[in-house]
This record gives sequence, structure tokens and C-alpha cells, in this order.
Amino acid sequence: MTMNTGLHRIEVTGLGGLAKLTGLAKLTGIGGGSSGRPEQKAARTSRSGFVWLTAALMIGFGAWTYLSEDASNNPEPLQLAAAAAPEPASPSATGAKPDPAFNAAATPPEAPPAAEAAAAAEIPPVDGLKISSQTWRRGGLGSKALVTFTLRNSNDYAVKDIEIACAFNRRDGSHLTERKRVIRDTVDMKSRKTFARMHVGFVNVNANKAKCSLVTASRL
Repeated sequence: MTMNTGLHRIEVTGLGGLAKLTGLAKLTGIGGGSSGRPEQKAARTSRSGFVWLTAALMIGFGAWTYLSEDASNNPEPLQLAAAAAPEPASPSATGAKPDPAFNAAATPPEAPPAAEAAAAAEIPPVDGLKISSQTWRRGGLGSKALVTFTLRNSNDYAVKDIEIACAFNRRDGSHLTERKRVIRDTVDMKSRKTFARMHVGFVNVNANKAKCSLVTASRL
């Protein structure tokens, strides 16, 4: 009887302890319970995602910092090189002997001589002509003006087509009229020629004085 009672206690105690262990395993997730596994997987997934996100942010921040420092330490090289390039010093500043080629390049071209400049600006032929003496008289019925004058040519060439202008005044000196005439004759170089009774035009009967001047001439 005593033996049976002891065995009954052992069986009851063993079954109760096994039940207690099974309940504790279910609460703590040990023993393969299905209710604790999804929560553990979600926690592990969220932890690994947070770690990768933090690592990616740190890598991006480090790359941005490196690129910004590299850009600030490398300014525009071409502009600095052009601005810092020194000008070549002249031989006189450095104390070296002057180079003839350098002097020829630095010396501006000489101006043309005065004779060439004067030849380029040629003097008009009429500037070398001069009326040395002149007189006038009436012709026909008193309406024609006949002029006699001597023309001197001091040019180094002959001239032709000489145009003269004769101004006629009254006795009191007031201007009355003016007549022009082109002489189709030739005057040789360094010579003089007299033109007698040259008809220059018709004048008023009140004309008393006349004075002729040169207008233009052509080089022969």
C-alpha cells in the first residue's frame, strides 16, 4: 500500500512538472511554438534594414564631403596661369646685351621721307603759273573785252588748257561783271608767253577797269 502511494505521487508530480515546463516554453517561445516565430523574424528584418540605411547615409555623407573639399582646393588653373604669367623682360632691364632681332621687332617703321610725302601730295600746275603783266581794251563797237597779258610758267613741266577769270569794275571801283576764258594753248616749262588781244567776252559800256587771275591749268 505504501509502495503504491509513492508511485502515485511520482506520477502526479511528473505529469505536473511536465505541464509546467510545457507552459513556460510556450510563453517564452522556446520549444518551437508557432506564435513567437513571425515576431522574431520581423524584429530581425527591421534591425538589419536600419543598419543598412545608417551605413548608406554615412557613405553618402563621406563622399559629398570629399568632393566638396576637392572642388574648393582646385580653382580654375587656366585663368590663374594666364594671370600669373610674367611678361618677358627687356634686355636693358636684365643687363644683357641687346639682341638686334629684338630691337628690329620693337622699333616702329620709319616714316617716309619728306620728299616722298611731297611727291605724293603733288602741287597743282596752276600754282606754278603767274600773270606778270596785263592790259585790256575795247574792241568792235565797244562791247568786246580784249585782254593782253604775259603768262610765266615756273613748273618743271609744260601746261595747257589755262583758265582765266577777268573781273570788270566801274570808274568808281564798284564791281560790274566777270568773264572767264579757257586758253587752249601750251606754255613750256620754265618759260613765259604773251597772249595779245585775247577776247574774253562782252562787257557793259560802263566797264572802266579789268583785272584777270588764273583759275586752273592742266599738266602736259
